[in-house]
Amino acid sequence: MADREFSTLITRVNPSVPGCPYPMIEQYIRDSAIRTCERTLAWRYQPPLFNLQPGVYEYLYNKPVNTDVHAIFEAVVNCNELDRVTLEQAIYRYPCWADLFSGISLQQVWSQTQSGGFNVPLYNQLPYNGPQQFTLPPEALEGASDPRIICQLTPDKYIILPMPDDTKVYEMRMFVALKPKRTATGMNEVLFDELEDVIMHGALQHLLVLPNANWSDRELASYHARQYIFHLNERRARANLGNVRGTLSARMQYFGV
Repeated sequence: MADREFSTLITRVNPSVPGCPYPMIEQYIRDSAIRTCERTLAWRYQPPLFNLQPGVYEYLYNKPVNTDVHAIFEAVVNCNELDRVTLEQAIYRYPCWADLFSGISLQQVWSQTQSGGFNVPLYNQLPYNGPQQFTLPPEALEGASDPRIICQLTPDKYIILPMPDDTKVYEMRMFVALKPKRTATGMNEVLFDELEDVIMHGALQHLLVLPNANWSDRELASYHARQYIFHLNERRARANLGNVRGTLSARMQYFGV
C-alpha cells in the first residue's frame, strides 16, 4: 500500500501564501490531514486476522507505520460482535478489571512448562531454540471467559474483557479508522488523492490567519473555511454511504404502551 508525501501538496497551497516557508506549509498540510481523517473517518483499515492469547487482555493495534487508530468500527471474535464501550463503561461492567495472567508472577506462569535446560533430555531432543509446549497454570486464567467488550485505551492500544480463556481459539477480526501520526510525512496514496481538496482548504484556512504574516488574508481564510466544511461534509457522507447507489427507505418504529 503506497504512501504519498504531504510535501506533494505544497505546490497547490503555496500560491495562496506567498513567502510562507515550505516546512511550515507541510506542517499545516499534515495537521489538516489529521483533522480531516478524524472528522470523515474515511481512512478505513482491516488489520490481519489474529488469535487472542489466553490470559492476555491488553493488545497493541496491528496497523500501518506512522498511523494512529482514531475509531473502532467493529470488532468480532469468532463471528460474535464485541460491545464497543468507553473506559467508564468498561470499569462499570468489570469493576475488578483484569491483570495479565490474573496478576500471578512470571515464575508461576512458567511453573508448569518444562524449561528444556541445556544437556537435559528435552533440550537435546528439540532443535536449537525450537518450540515447546507452553502450559498455563489454572490460577493464571481465573476470571477468564469468552471476550464480550472492547475498549480503546490509547491510539495504539486497546483492551478485551473478560480476558480470553484457553477452552477454544478466539479469532479476532477488526475494522478501524486511521489517521496520520503527528510525525508522519505522508499517508495512504489512495486516501490522500480522495481527500486532497479537503486537506488543501483545511491547511489554507489556518495559514491565512497567522498573525503578523505577510500572506495573512482573513477574507480569503473565510472562503477556504467554507470550502473546507463543504468538502468535508461531502467526503464524510460519501464515506458513510459508500459508492453503491442503493434504495433508501424509512420504517416507522412501534412504541408499545
